Amino acid sequence: MTLTLWKCTEQIFFSMSVNLGFSGMPVSWGTEMPGLELWREETSSERHLQVIYPQHSKLTDKEKTNICYLSFPDSNSGCLGDTQFCFRFRQSSGRRVSLHCLLDQFDKDLPVYLKKDPAYFYGYVYFRQVRDKTLKRGYFQKSLVLISKLPYIHFFHTVLKQIAPEYFEKSEPYLEAACNDVDRWPAPVPGKTLHLPIMGVVMKVRIPTCHDKPGTTQIVQLTQQADTHISVILPTVHEVDLFRCFCPVFLHSQMLWELVLLGEPLVVMAPSPSESSETVLALVNCISPLKYFSDFRPYFTIHDSEFKEYTTRTQAPPSVILGVTNPFFAKTLQHWPHIIRIGDLKPAGEIPKQVKVKKLKNLKTLDSKPGVYTSYKPYLNRDEEIIKQLQKGVQQKRPSEAQSVILRRYFLELTQSFIIPLERYVASLMPLQKSISPWKSPPQLRQFLPEEFMKTLEKTGPQLTSRIKGDWIGLYRHFLKSPNFDGWFKTRRKEMTQKLEALHLEALCEEDLLLWTQKHTEVETVDLVLKLKNKLLQADREHLPVKPDTMEKLRTHIDAIILALPEDLQGILLKTGMT
Repeated sequence: MTLTLWKCTEQIFFSMSVNLGFSGMPVSWGTEMPGLELWREETSSERHLQVIYPQHSKLTDKEKTNICYLSFPDSNSGCLGDTQFCFRFRQSSGRRVSLHCLLDQFDKDLPVYLKKDPAYFYGYVYFRQVRDKTLKRGYFQKSLVLISKLPYIHFFHTVLKQIAPEYFEKSEPYLEAACNDVDRWPAPVPGKTLHLPIMGVVMKVRIPTCHDKPGTTQIVQLTQQADTHISVILPTVHEVDLFRCFCPVFLHSQMLWELVLLGEPLVVMAPSPSESSETVLALVNCISPLKYFSDFRPYFTIHDSEFKEYTTRTQAPPSVILGVTNPFFAKTLQHWPHIIRIGDLKPAGEIPKQVKVKKLKNLKTLDSKPGVYTSYKPYLNRDEEIIKQLQKGVQQKRPSEAQSVILRRYFLELTQSFIIPLERYVASLMPLQKSISPWKSPPQLRQFLPEEFMKTLEKTGPQLTSRIKGDWIGLYRHFLKSPNFDGWFKTRRKEMTQKLEALHLEALCEEDLLLWTQKHTEVETVDLVLKLKNKLLQADREHLPVKPDTMEKLRTHIDAIILALPEDLQGILLKTGMT
């Protein structure tokens, strides 16, 4: 079966041994690689690939190995029944990167924390393990996996929940029918309400945009008779149940927020991939709308291709958050500075016992009790108000969804209080608009000076918006050395540089360029035309924030200048670039 892949990648039919099958979605929805279905061989614990949907996909050997091992829980997890979890793995360095992918057109309108990372893929897993006496191993074990560039956790888990149970019963024809449905989906345009049919069910969903107010969810509602066929309404595409994940550690949620903000090495040791992946994703989301720029692995195994890189003792642990379930990691990673050990996450409405902060030396045995093992001393004083509010919710049996809203709002306000002074200072590095001349290159941004920024905190620091006391200055100094600051500042600098380029284009459009050419030589005029065409190409290629009428006005200027030149030059310039 062939799906329409919207010009994103070159993909081919892929088949290995008879022990494994594959499924997938259109590349327009982020599946530059396919989804997979994997199952264990009856007589061994090896995992194999068999069929690919779509049938155009190439996988490197390293990618195949990573996917195979990450698609099943560790044998100690004892996951009976149906389990869903997520993993993330590095794209092979030798893989060709496709150009002009449709996803790139949508990426610019997404919030920064939902933009695809070109170096990584996500794997969404639906795993089933049930007793079956007819099989030699005594168990039916199978995973349906969907691989995507997009971090739409809740959405893709919902899709798999609709497909996997029936597929396990009806096998490949059912999967092919599901892929036919997916192939008819509209493009994943941010901000647009989408109706997505899948095997008799219609999902209604809206993908957030960078223009949405942070902390607000554009909840998709049923509207009149037109929506009577809607079966599933998703209020979010990416968010996890934040309170359920933080519930065992909510007394220490502010300290964990600091550790994530600062990009500290962090390990989550959990009893199953479901718990580990949800907790890691909740940690990454807790600093939203700031993007977590370091690596994170919701589910990490000893077979991962980066295992040696991340567990070596010859250098300091890297800035990464790992979710693990294998008891072997208790020994292998005990030199890491921050370890969260959690038990089984309780269903909504049930509250687990709160874990304590313990010294790392106590994490020596495989049966260590749940806890946060760290010697870290938080910079900020603990906010007792949010703890009281959440504890009151527990006592009153407030729904987990409502608790999550409270906790998410708290993290958002904390992150915004921290980032606003940085945003204010970085905005001051922007040159004044009056300094932009159409006849000179756009001016450069001023340099970020840490000490100059620190001086601004006395009058315009986080104390203006946050009630939390503590060593904010120390937290900022630590943050400025972190990967999250580096990634944030590079993103902001790129946005501001593009804004300067856009303003420069607008300044050019306001000039009488035809009059200018009358006072200059043909050589200078041709040089101007070529530079203007390059400006248009740059604006299109880099998605500069230029108004459509500005682009059209500049094209009109170029056409007018070319028509004023001799015919031989006109012919050459009309063939050069775009007009």
